Amino acid sequence: MTALVDVKDVNLAFGSVQALRDVSLQVQPGEITALVGDNGAGKSTLVRCLSGIHRPDGGEIVFDGTPIDFHSPEDARKAGIETVHQNLALVEDLTVWQNLFLNRELVHSFGPFGVLNRPAMKREAQRMVSALAVNVPDVASKVRRLSGGQRQAVSICRAASFSSKLVIMDEPTAALGVQETARVEDLIKGLRDEGHAVLLISHNFAQVLKLSDQVWVMRSGRCVGGRRTEATTGEEIVALITGALAA
Repeated sequence: MTALVDVKDVNLAFGSVQALRDVSLQVQPGEITALVGDNGAGKSTLVRCLSGIHRPDGGEIVFDGTPIDFHSPEDARKAGIETVHQNLALVEDLTVWQNLFLNRELVHSFGPFGVLNRPAMKREAQRMVSALAVNVPDVASKVRRLSGGQRQAVSICRAASFSSKLVIMDEPTAALGVQETARVEDLIKGLRDEGHAVLLISHNFAQVLKLSDQVWVMRSGRCVGGRRTEATTGEEIVALITGALAA
């Protein structure tokens, strides 16, 4: 199977701090790939390279058969990569529906002019939220008024609804309750069943073992090993993370 994402010997430094060291891993199409490791292992930095926030100093990232050199997150979105970051990337003073359609606004065209189709966006936003079945208030509510879990749900809803080829989820259920977590996990499995690739970053090993098809382990800026989920255990993953087991 040809990998959807092929990361080859990627390096990235911030001044004297080497954040990524010769990182190589693959994400297969139609699979949930988990990326695990301690805080500071380089997981989120690698995600930012894939989503167009950082540009690697060296190495290569091939996405869908083409080497990528994203200059912005918008480049990544246009290529078909959607990301749910830990900081959620929501605009607090905009409403739920405005956040969902940010940079994707629906318009009525009148010759050379365009007018925002607010009713259509509100209706579609309500459908998107209802499909996720999360505890989110009216889509006309401002994000500032939402709880942490509700904000997380809006960000996940935005990525899932507009995903094209790859959805990256960085700790997607960290701020969610039990019922919301179960619903989001169902959504992640649903994305896989629809043929999308999902890259899941999580500290929840039970969640990783339950959802993923492949696990990659990072330590100190390096990818130190990969395992098919069905052929590994939580104990082995912990051993790779701590260095007690060599790849």
